[in-house]
Amino acid sequence: MSSTSPLQFARSVAILIVVAMPAFAGGDLSAHAQAMMRSPNINIPSRVPSINPGTAMRVPPPTGMALRPTLPNARFAPNLQASCNPADRSVSGECLDRRSVTGDGQGRQAQGRLDKGRSAKVTQRREPKAAAAGDPRAVANEIVAEIDDGLSIDQADALARRHGLQRISSQRFPLIGATIGLFRITDRRSVQAVSRALAADARVRSVQPNYRYTLQQQSAPPVEGDPAQYALAKLRLPEAHRLAEGANVTIAVIDSGVDLKHPEFADASFDAFDALGGDEGPHAHGTGIAGVIVSHKRLMGSAPYARIIAIRAFGMAKKGGGPESSSYVILKALDYAALHGAQIVNMSFAGPKDAVIERAIAAVASKGVVMVAAAGNAGAKSPPLYPAGNPNVIAVSATDDRDQLLPASNRGNYIALAAPGAEIFLPAPDGKYQIISGTSFSAAYVSGLAALVLERNPALKPETVRTVLTGTARDLGTPGRDDLFGAGEADALAAVQAVVSPQDAPAAAVPSAGLQTEPAAARELRPAPAAVTEASPAGDTLRPAQQ
Repeated sequence: MSSTSPLQFARSVAILIVVAMPAFAGGDLSAHAQAMMRSPNINIPSRVPSINPGTAMRVPPPTGMALRPTLPNARFAPNLQASCNPADRSVSGECLDRRSVTGDGQGRQAQGRLDKGRSAKVTQRREPKAAAAGDPRAVANEIVAEIDDGLSIDQADALARRHGLQRISSQRFPLIGATIGLFRITDRRSVQAVSRALAADARVRSVQPNYRYTLQQQSAPPVEGDPAQYALAKLRLPEAHRLAEGANVTIAVIDSGVDLKHPEFADASFDAFDALGGDEGPHAHGTGIAGVIVSHKRLMGSAPYARIIAIRAFGMAKKGGGPESSSYVILKALDYAALHGAQIVNMSFAGPKDAVIERAIAAVASKGVVMVAAAGNAGAKSPPLYPAGNPNVIAVSATDDRDQLLPASNRGNYIALAAPGAEIFLPAPDGKYQIISGTSFSAAYVSGLAALVLERNPALKPETVRTVLTGTARDLGTPGRDDLFGAGEADALAAVQAVVSPQDAPAAAVPSAGLQTEPAAARELRPAPAAVTEASPAGDTLRPAQQ
């Protein structure tokens, strides 16, 4: 074996390096990045028309309308969730329960530092950035879980610590017969990973994301003329109010805050419940939805004598944007509505399909409550949004003053009927007024019409109320039922005329003219010619519509 001198060895290494460099240089060292384009939000301010106090409403109240009785002042239900400062509130709006602690036992120490004004540092530890992008439909780092009913608060906190979670809130919901907890992930694990681990715990029944819900409104551009009355004429409300105005019917409105002091609501019957806590004031959406139903000063609501349970379930998002809610808060709102006598629930919001809310809606339906929801403002290509997509819910699309579909309105075979929702003139906070659009307001009109029907016969079942509203609707678009307007545009006068009031039942022996759509269902419910239809055990009795 020949020996190699140091000089020869160094030359050999240099040659090898030179030969190897092209191999490294030929490798692909570039990185491919994917970008997701997000549609911009276009905010067009609503036009706030001025009203001359000396000018009367264009369409006068119908003659023969009974004088309005003095109704009780608004009553406020005790808030089950204590008020809290924004720094102490979760992403979904819930007040943080400071008795819970994080997995490393630092919760109480963090609370002490909060009291000393170091909230920013604590917030950074309690709300770490997610390791990967989560589901945009859900609240980041929050999960909803059904836990054993027998768990105490301390045991629920221990369960949370065991899985590296913070318990934000938990309570038993009689509506669904379950105890539901809202938990926050305190480390960088994904919602999916935490959900799998938590679901394997023997004390946990189910786990899901805490889904987001948004209100279904659009700002409207200025329009020519005063649009305040076009919806009334389309729905034939002044004529319908000669027969019913929603008296003794309770409607739960799950929405943002309502300005109960607005002049349009003077002497109206309100109960109020805050499912969020905090000190946010009234909001334009919630005030507008209540105005669609019970306005009665310069404007005319669809059911001005109805009693409203104003449930605040939507609060302004921390990072800007419109009001938002979540699965847990919507569950609280539905639970409250069902336990406090709501006969109708108006849900002018939309979100993804949600197991816990689907369960709650089924429970509400089993109690004989009519549920109405906005179809959504996601446009023609959107999949069904919820709760409108649930078969127990009356889904409503939006029309304009020319009976055209609002372009943003969702469509599909789940749409039950349509109602005006474009450029609607409504109350706004601080005694003001607004012009606003969206399927939210179409749904509220239909909730009011359902109240008129139930005033005529309070014993009607939800499926019968649906049949009355769809069976008397005015056909639009393609003849017969379609995916844009459902059965057609709602007709208040035809609907109340189609219902036999219990005291008027003996006078219903008239030849049947039939309902205008859904003939199979209508034939089962309309009276036989020249005879009084025998009421079902629930009192479902209809008489022919007079178009």
